[in-house]
Amino acid sequence: MPQTLTEKILSRAAGRPVTPGDVTEIKVDKVAFHDLTGYHVIEVMEKVGSLKVFDPGRLVIAFDHLAPPPDVRSAEIQGIIRKFVRELRLPNFHDINYGILHQVLIEKYVNPGEVLVAADSHTTTSGAVGAFAQGLGASDVAAAVITGRTWVQVPQPFKVKLVGEPGKWINGKDVALKILGDFKADYFNGMALEVFVEKPSAFPMDYRATVANMGIEMNADALMFVPDSETVSYIKAMRGYEPPVVTPDPDAKYADEYTIELNKLEPLLAAPHSVDNVKTVGELEGTPVDQVFIGSCTNGRISDFTMAAQILKGKKVKARCIAIPASYNLFEKLMEMGIIKVLADAGCIITYGTCGPCLGGHFGIAGPNETIVSTSSRNFKGRMGSNESKVYLAGPAVAAASALEGKIADPRRY
Repeated sequence: MPQTLTEKILSRAAGRPVTPGDVTEIKVDKVAFHDLTGYHVIEVMEKVGSLKVFDPGRLVIAFDHLAPPPDVRSAEIQGIIRKFVRELRLPNFHDINYGILHQVLIEKYVNPGEVLVAADSHTTTSGAVGAFAQGLGASDVAAAVITGRTWVQVPQPFKVKLVGEPGKWINGKDVALKILGDFKADYFNGMALEVFVEKPSAFPMDYRATVANMGIEMNADALMFVPDSETVSYIKAMRGYEPPVVTPDPDAKYADEYTIELNKLEPLLAAPHSVDNVKTVGELEGTPVDQVFIGSCTNGRISDFTMAAQILKGKKVKARCIAIPASYNLFEKLMEMGIIKVLADAGCIITYGTCGPCLGGHFGIAGPNETIVSTSSRNFKGRMGSNESKVYLAGPAVAAASALEGKIADPRRY
């Protein structure tokens, strides 16, 4: 029987053929957590009396949410996790100097066709490389760490086709917001989106990671890009090997399908206070802005900062601008490219590998009545700080143009 990517991955993991709606136990290939959730995972493991890991080489830990720690409690929690890592001799631990967990996973660990579970909702990011990736609660992740297994209700596959090539200043954020604007945030509950790219090189891994990251904002069980030449090239460049590839059968059945013509997209934003309150940049242009954040696990990659630097080069920002590449690896490459200097000369505040302002943790918390333009993933009340602040979600080009002008601005003028 022909199978979709979802069905192929979960059938292998279950050890038997599965179909949408089945509730089944599956093996996991990778498990992960970070500093904010890791403490709770370890706490559950302690409560059940089982501080063991099914396979130390398959557990990935990265400090990112409150890294470096902005308060005593955060430092204490990180100390507890470091002790856990030392005592169990876990090899895949990345301290505060490395990067955001979701970026680390696609850079170093997750392969097409694998099952990943992690204690963070944006685990869907690893769908960019064609993995079935889900965020779970601390109890489920603790069980997966101990046993190497979890359970899943097989989601209904939904086909998305990206055709053509995106225009200048358009990237993955505009695709994610286009889907959210058309379907709204709850539509894909119980579904797995499988994204087919007509021209693989026209929609690179940076863009795919942004769309996959926001799969959870669509309430999808998973969002996966069907592996293609771009997937193989990315993993080979990052890790030095060509991964095996799993793809759907040509005549596989989907619940429905939806096509985006990339060349017709224009810069989009999600206005307060919902990810699916989607507007064109023209509808919001001129809105005063206090702070801009370019970064996060959503839009903290090379192409994001390259796009921003093209707009900011030789100019000075009018709004506070915080720039955070998602990992040290990316930060180092951006330094070599001269992009970090462009951002610094423009007046941006720069660090790397922390979630910081995205969750209102530190390094740029939104104050009362402030308006933020952010390339991150969420804009509900209080997400980035004060409940009285307003957060507009945008791609890096809109964010950079808005920082430059001190108001929401259309990057197509640059």
